[in-house]
Amino acid sequence: MNLSEKVLNSSKKFEGKILKLYVDEVELPNGHKSFREVVRHPGASAVIVLLDDGQIVLERQFRYPINEILWEIPAGKLDKDEDPFECAKRELLEETGISALKWQKIGYIYTTPGFSDEKIHLYFASGISNGVRHLDEDEFLEIKYFKTEEVEEMIMKNEITDSKTIAAFFRARRMGLL
Repeated sequence: MNLSEKVLNSSKKFEGKILKLYVDEVELPNGHKSFREVVRHPGASAVIVLLDDGQIVLERQFRYPINEILWEIPAGKLDKDEDPFECAKRELLEETGISALKWQKIGYIYTTPGFSDEKIHLYFASGISNGVRHLDEDEFLEIKYFKTEEVEEMIMKNEITDSKTIAAFFRARRMGLL
């Protein structure tokens, strides 16, 4: 069965610094027409970092859209035409001051495919060296280190609710990296 939808018309309704909003008219698999509201996002990279002592690096920051402070792994938006791996390295250094010798891509996720095309590339990093953070002027976050068991417990207690963090943690765990 063909489940695909064909775009008949697309209209940009908003363009901001980070995202664009489109309203698309589509033809459904049964031939009927419908509309889809789509947020176009440049994508991002996220890194789960394992320190030499076996701890994981988490950031605590306020997330305006949900009016909450979350624990998350380091992550950031892709710059125009930026390679996801280069983005991961850049964001890790900017947000934490950490550089890593060993890197492994552990997959990707679509954050909210019901209305957005945002794709986050997930990486695992180890072999750490510390440097200086270079936060963006509008970026405020705290860094803390946690044991693997603590992170898993925080996930199970809904103290970590960020999807990229949960996905990266369990992927790395399943791959035997944690």
